[in-house]
Amino acid sequence: MRTGQEKPPFYADKKRLLVLLDGEGKEQPIVAAADWPRRRAHILANLQLVMGAMPSDDRKVPLDLQVYDEVKLQKYTRKTISYATEPGDRVPAFLLIPHELKKPAAAMLCLHQTTALGKQEPAGMGLKNLAYAAELAERGFVTLAPDYPGFGDYKIDAYEKGYVSTTMKGIWNHRRGVDLLRSLPDVAPERIGAIGHSLGGHNSLFAAVFEPRIRALVTSCGFNAFPKYFGGNLAGWSHKGYMPRIASEYGKDPKRMPFDFTEILGAIAPRRVFINAPLRDANFEVSGVRDCVAAARPVYDKLFRADDRLVAVYPDVGHEFPPQIRAAAYDFLDRWLRG
Repeated sequence: MRTGQEKPPFYADKKRLLVLLDGEGKEQPIVAAADWPRRRAHILANLQLVMGAMPSDDRKVPLDLQVYDEVKLQKYTRKTISYATEPGDRVPAFLLIPHELKKPAAAMLCLHQTTALGKQEPAGMGLKNLAYAAELAERGFVTLAPDYPGFGDYKIDAYEKGYVSTTMKGIWNHRRGVDLLRSLPDVAPERIGAIGHSLGGHNSLFAAVFEPRIRALVTSCGFNAFPKYFGGNLAGWSHKGYMPRIASEYGKDPKRMPFDFTEILGAIAPRRVFINAPLRDANFEVSGVRDCVAAARPVYDKLFRADDRLVAVYPDVGHEFPPQIRAAAYDFLDRWLRG
């Protein structure tokens, strides 16, 4: 996962995914799935130029799952837990386990939006339309809702831990969340997904691009192409809660950025992605989402013959995850994770 010593090539046009820049900077066409891993490796390396290097596995410690409280609800039990992710760090979370599972179940990593409630909201203690951890548990999924750094009960400074972005600390924590889910006897280890809205919407993408064990994901109101993010002003991505290098190294300029969400979507292929992109989302202007989908579509369609694995819906609402769209997202997860 680490970038290594050699700097990856810079791709000026991040909508053209089916080209590879060779060692001399010349374009080579990508015509088959076997050619894709080198381009994907460039995407991951360029992401790490901004986010910082993915820590090596020797940073892992035993998960040491601790349960502090259990509440039995109608269809599932909600456990208040924490788990260790690296030396000196524990992530607070809720773990929701459906009653009377007859066999190991599919599981979901459920990532919250920007809210002081943190993990409480997806677990059903915030906005009703964002209670996806609770709703998926009612459908038979085991769900894990962790706090993102600085939210809920998780008061940590990622930079004091040696990270150069809170984004990478979040990715590391979410990968450890997958480790936790796979360790549970109630979970089918090959049927794990991720879901999130807004902050959680892009964190589900960030986690999935680095974590191949996430087999399907739902991203709601979470991204668009950088040139169309507030007219190309990337200040919102550059504060300490995300990636400060966007300002310090790249001047908050989309043209200078080493990566874009066009490439992130493509790098997740051929895994399953459901996108909720409302027409009136004031945070992530919808034509920028369409740009990303259009760029990634050839990777899914031409290289992997997996056109049904990339789904985007465009409801006529604002920065929301309405009931009918959540129902469609849950049906998508049922299809790909529960069979």
